Amino acid sequence: MTSLQKIALSSIAVGVLVLALKSLAAWLTGSVALLSDALESIVNVAAAILAFAAITYSALPADSNHPYGHHKAEYFSAIIEALLIGGAAIAILFQVWAAFSEPRVVFVTTNALFLNAAAGVINAVWCFVLLRKGREMRSPALVADGRHLLADVYSSIGVLGGVIIARATGLWWLDPLLALLVAGNIIWTGWSVLRDSAGGLMDEAPDHKDIEAIHRAITAAGQGAIQAHDLRARRAGNTTFIEFHLIVPGKMTVTASHDICDRIEQALTVEFGNVQTVIHVEPEGHAKPEAIILNQKP
Repeated sequence: MTSLQKIALSSIAVGVLVLALKSLAAWLTGSVALLSDALESIVNVAAAILAFAAITYSALPADSNHPYGHHKAEYFSAIIEALLIGGAAIAILFQVWAAFSEPRVVFVTTNALFLNAAAGVINAVWCFVLLRKGREMRSPALVADGRHLLADVYSSIGVLGGVIIARATGLWWLDPLLALLVAGNIIWTGWSVLRDSAGGLMDEAPDHKDIEAIHRAITAAGQGAIQAHDLRARRAGNTTFIEFHLIVPGKMTVTASHDICDRIEQALTVEFGNVQTVIHVEPEGHAKPEAIILNQKP
């Protein structure tokens, strides 16, 4: 089992624990806001299961039907997660409507508040683990899961604070109002995850920081060549695909130009980890004005 799979599997366990704590808090109080928080945790568990399945599938090697690998499976997981988030928001809105239609007093106990707070702390710790590891390992599924949990943490803070205020003031209409705000926050998170996942499926270019890193790696390792141009890059899961044209002196041997390509590929691998590079070698007559200028001295 890979490191990504172990983290994704741990997310399932964390999600189940948090769901149990929040559900118990909602059951003890009858709070719509706490119930909405618990409903979002159901999505967290489902999303963690999807992330584990997607990461496992994306790790499969390339085959005849998928010559570029299965890396984009993680984006499908994130899109399904966004749809689940939307479903949770709809369920919360139904609960909000029912609470406004038939107002009720919520019995908030200290134990229930403690349970919800403990669940929020667990989520906060784990979401930062997911975000850090997801970015380090360039895993869209883990990053999406981490962003969802982070939104859940913010929702929990708002719900907990609001329920405490409602308990202190007796203004129990704040309970469904807070649930409504939670639903809005969930919808925004779902839209953000959906937008980023669609970008990955549409072969969106890496961000400006990564493009600059590619330029630096080519410049540092491309000694002996003249320039590199027509650079294109995209990301699929945790793999970065890079292709460009490399201009070398016309009299350079195939072996020498091949050595330069090997150095560049190694530099890009050090920078990005999982990377697939395609370099088209051309003689100096094919140089272009807009290019990465390289030091020709070997």
